[in-house]
Amino acid sequence: MNIILIGPPASGKGTMAKTMSKDFGFAHISTGEIFRDNIKKGTPLGDEVKDYLDKAVLVPDEITVNVIKKRILEKDCEKGIIFDGFPRNMKQAEMLETFAKIDAVIFLDVDLSLIEKRILGRKTCSVCEKIYNTSTYNSDTCECGGKLYTRKDDDVETIRKRYKIYENETAPLLEYYKDQITKFSAKDTPDQTYQPVKEFLEDLQRRTK
Repeated sequence: MNIILIGPPASGKGTMAKTMSKDFGFAHISTGEIFRDNIKKGTPLGDEVKDYLDKAVLVPDEITVNVIKKRILEKDCEKGIIFDGFPRNMKQAEMLETFAKIDAVIFLDVDLSLIEKRILGRKTCSVCEKIYNTSTYNSDTCECGGKLYTRKDDDVETIRKRYKIYENETAPLLEYYKDQITKFSAKDTPDQTYQPVKEFLEDLQRRTK
């Protein structure tokens, strides 16, 4: 089963994808995590995409799609895939259709004011990349022992720029996938948001067996 997660920045896609992966055994494919990991390792791909990520603009479609094509060939994708942050625009969606079948699209809906509040209070673990919020977690150290840091693109100007890109580039996918999409509110806690999504996926699995 292949699932696409769509939502604006800080809608909780990454956190939800990790939980879905644990519960259902699907491979979690996040283009953002792939790119950041390559930047950290200093690979040619990392060097290529660093400037785009620093400027909060989309990495060119050809680079992103080639990364996805290579990733889905790995063994952990055999049971299913959660696409987190891909596709980000119409061109990527059209290209995805040529090499992967999508079973469902989950849209996490949340407004800009809450997004800003979440991102401005966000800290990320330097080791496991788990995300915390200062409103609910008052420590500079992750549960795994890693040091928490604030990403340099987590500021109001960058948030609004990223949200504008989402509106212009990604939001049109809601119409593109209208026959497959199911919307869930993402205004509550991750656990509260995830429960109806989990029930939806369990039902989908039963219906597609």
